[in-house]
Amino acid sequence: MKTEAPLLPCFALEETFFGFKPEDRVNLHSNIFDLIWAGEGRWDWQTVYNMPIFLRTFYIKKINSLYEKALKQQKKELNKSKPNKQIIKGPL
Repeated sequence: MKTEAPLLPCFALEETFFGFKPEDRVNLHSNIFDLIWAGEGRWDWQTVYNMPIFLRTFYIKKINSLYEKALKQQKKELNKSKPNKQIIKGPL
């Protein structure tokens, strides 16, 4: 008794898996690396890889906003500490 499904010559199977394109894989692994790097060892690769996309996106946006705030604060502090470039002449 044959248990396999018959192969029909006119039935062409196309790829049905909605997998990653090569350029999407680069983006995925770049995001994983960024989260692990910014997390300073708090997350491991497996955790970030299996994290739902909406959470991974949330954490990336949150980290970006924290870095932007830190950069603005750093620029503000740098502007405060800049010496005055105006030359003041002493008494003659």
